[in-house]
Amino acid sequence: MTKEILGHEAGGTIYTISDLSQRFDVTTRAIRFYESEGMLSPQRQGQKRLYSQRDYITLKLILRGKRLGWSLAQSRELIQMYNPAKNNQAQYEKVLEMVQQSRERLQQQLSDIETMMDELDNHESQIRDAMKKI
Repeated sequence: MTKEILGHEAGGTIYTISDLSQRFDVTTRAIRFYESEGMLSPQRQGQKRLYSQRDYITLKLILRGKRLGWSLAQSRELIQMYNPAKNNQAQYEKVLEMVQQSRERLQQQLSDIETMMDELDNHESQIRDAMKKI
């Protein structure tokens, strides 16, 4: 139930926790966790949480970082580095550094998986050969 509400961030779009949960296919519990970690700052209307466009974007960045294997602390650092007055240069440089680290980690994992697959193939072949001799 996304709404346009005047007075909320100058009439910007707001989202309920259910909206965010559905849009990002994440549990409301996860959203409340990010809130408890200080990453999201919804306004309250009674018991209802009202999330701003900024919260929406922050959640999107948190989940993107998670998919890339970044910790919540790393995502927090990147989000806090946002500084359009300086063209976000420091943030971009940090992202590139983290992308390179993620790429190296994934390349090592891929190499490890290929090694394991070769070992499984060899083991399977040895067992099949042994079974033929029975």
